[in-house]
Amino acid sequence: MVSFAAEPIVFLGKFGVTNTLLNTLFVDAMIIGLIIAVNKQISLVPGRLQLLTESLLTGFYQITESVAGENTKKIFPFVVSFFLFILFANWSGLIPGISAIGIKEEGHIVPLLRPATSDFNATLALALVSIGATHILSINTIGIKDYLSRFFSLNPINLFIGFLEIISEITKVISLSFRLFGNIFAGEIVLGTVSTIFAFIFPLPFLMLEFVVGLVQALVFSMLTMAFMAILMTPHQNADMATGPDGPLVQGEVNH
Repeated sequence: MVSFAAEPIVFLGKFGVTNTLLNTLFVDAMIIGLIIAVNKQISLVPGRLQLLTESLLTGFYQITESVAGENTKKIFPFVVSFFLFILFANWSGLIPGISAIGIKEEGHIVPLLRPATSDFNATLALALVSIGATHILSINTIGIKDYLSRFFSLNPINLFIGFLEIISEITKVISLSFRLFGNIFAGEIVLGTVSTIFAFIFPLPFLMLEFVVGLVQALVFSMLTMAFMAILMTPHQNADMATGPDGPLVQGEVNH
């Protein structure tokens, strides 16, 4: 049985250290370890780990460049950081036996590690960081005057459009957080239920499905963050040109 709320494992005074918080530290350690391992193996003739890392980063950089143009160097670190953290967090719940290691409590086992992204507190925090960083980058790039003109105007029509923009920014937080949380939490419930009924073979298709879902959700969150940042870092007079009916257009097309 998967609890909706993260379960506390130990208390430091009145502060409860939950299994999702431990998972966050575990994921951070994995990412830092990966960075150290790659740095130690960097050479002119790349090994498999270096080649895989370079291919991943190059692919993300090219995608970001096609969307953000001259703002790529500012956006790229956020996109990759979100992708790696969310991907590792999503996949950490698929490690064999990870849910069986825990504390026995009231007839069931409370796992020591539970995917951070199955905790709404974590996904909400990720969404707030994403949108907060988006607005800070927007102010630093286009200036406070142009930034405020997107939301406030003496023209009644533009003022109403600005009000809709503010509502849109709020819904972005809700959308990013609930989409990620809902998909990963639902996957945890499915895996927990299936694994309880069938111990071998039958859960494998569900594990593969959650493997794909974890990758897709990490991509969706990072790509949406990239698009939101690219749009808000575009000067307001070009904003309407930068977005079409199908979403953000290529930054280079706007400038030309």
